[in-house]
Amino acid sequence: MYWADSIHFGGSMIGIKGIASYLPSGFIDNLEQGRSFGETEVYIRNRIGAWKLPRKAENEDTSDLCVNAVRNLLGSTSLTVDAIEVIALVTQNGDGDRVPHTSPIVQQKLALNINIAAFDISLGCSGYVYGLAILKGFMEASNLKNGVLITCDPYSKIIDPADRGTTLLFGDAATATWIGEGAEWAISPPMYLTDGSLGKFLQVEDGILQMNGRKIYNFVVSNTPDHIRKILDRESLKPEDIDLYCLHQGSAAMLETVSRKFDLVKDRFVIDMAETGNTVSSSIPLLIEEHINGSGIRRILISGFGVGLSLATTILCRRN
Repeated sequence: MYWADSIHFGGSMIGIKGIASYLPSGFIDNLEQGRSFGETEVYIRNRIGAWKLPRKAENEDTSDLCVNAVRNLLGSTSLTVDAIEVIALVTQNGDGDRVPHTSPIVQQKLALNINIAAFDISLGCSGYVYGLAILKGFMEASNLKNGVLITCDPYSKIIDPADRGTTLLFGDAATATWIGEGAEWAISPPMYLTDGSLGKFLQVEDGILQMNGRKIYNFVVSNTPDHIRKILDRESLKPEDIDLYCLHQGSAAMLETVSRKFDLVKDRFVIDMAETGNTVSSSIPLLIEEHINGSGIRRILISGFGVGLSLATTILCRRN
């Protein structure tokens, strides 16, 4: 779904004006893959939560996924190539050996004006929340009107197919979010949490992703509910004042545990990763794009958690 960019408001509020995504056409049947590891269909559906994992083609690079997402955004909104003044790309798995950074490669492939800013943001699963705040602040400081926040972290580049702890979980995707003036959705100041002492439990060694799933699970379920309550308290809101909770889709089991901490609104926590898996920084914008069409949606709480280990939470508010 793409937000109605024809709606205009007074003032110069910078916020979210639209979202588009791109999923590679190739995929892995995760039920079949699970069976190869001796896992049951019940386990894959209820604990992992994904029975289809998008996979980029061998000849597709990170920038190619990004370009397709931006083109989908341009094709579905009134944003034009010439209007884009900045692109920010959230990724830790860019093109080549990561020099140059990937956002200028995207700029070149899209034939964007050379008089724009382009930078990468090296963050993982909390990266979308960070990215919204970073790009919004950058645009306000630079007096820019239209920017695009891109997320793309194809973990298929760094996964060992023989490692059941990672290969059953991650999918490839890219999203593009139009950030601009007169937006329908305002972005509240995020709250953050970082514990670098736990970073070793989700890291790359010798080009391969190493993950201690139990440690990540414990970090998320121990910290996320309290983080959500703190931002609600800061904004003088109750849990039932939030219409939709779009948390990073780490795993179905993880999301189910967090949602149980909010019994009165448990059904407002979205679990929707069946055909995407964990797409790292792209999981939250994928959820928003898919689930925002309800006319009654006024407030969305988003929270990303993972690499760092880090946690970032904010609230999106419809403005009209």
